[in-house]
Amino acid sequence: MINTREQIDAVVETYSDMIIRIAYHNLRNQADAEDVAQEVFLKLMREEEFEDEGHRKAWLIRVTINLCKDMNKQAWNRKTEGLIETWEPFSNEQQRVLEELWELPKNYRNVVYLYYYEELTVSEIAKILKRKENTVSSWLTRARKKLKTILMEGGYRP
Repeated sequence: MINTREQIDAVVETYSDMIIRIAYHNLRNQADAEDVAQEVFLKLMREEEFEDEGHRKAWLIRVTINLCKDMNKQAWNRKTEGLIETWEPFSNEQQRVLEELWELPKNYRNVVYLYYYEELTVSEIAKILKRKENTVSSWLTRARKKLKTILMEGGYRP
């Protein structure tokens, strides 16, 4: 269990950017992404020990995605529209591709995001999402094909 101020600060310093990026990717709203990040760290402080740092990172990603799913299910979020934001946690090129990525089904979106933006392996993604590696690999292949089509229709040329 994390119980000292130094331990909490170290974990927040290490993982806060990643958590906010994942939450923003799923919610497309800065304030909601920050709320999710705060909730993730509160849950972390109540969590028991982890096997290693890789286990902690996987746990943080899984909790972030689950909290985003919960937030998207709330009636309040379905009936509101976000403000146009000036804050972007990604470069212009990344943001442009991410906007097209949002056209994909949710399961494909998270797999592509975790693979390319957070640089996780298919095996790590499978463990985080609690899916078989073959399923994640299939999703990634299908997502690449769909994303290529979407990008080409949008005029994107590599």
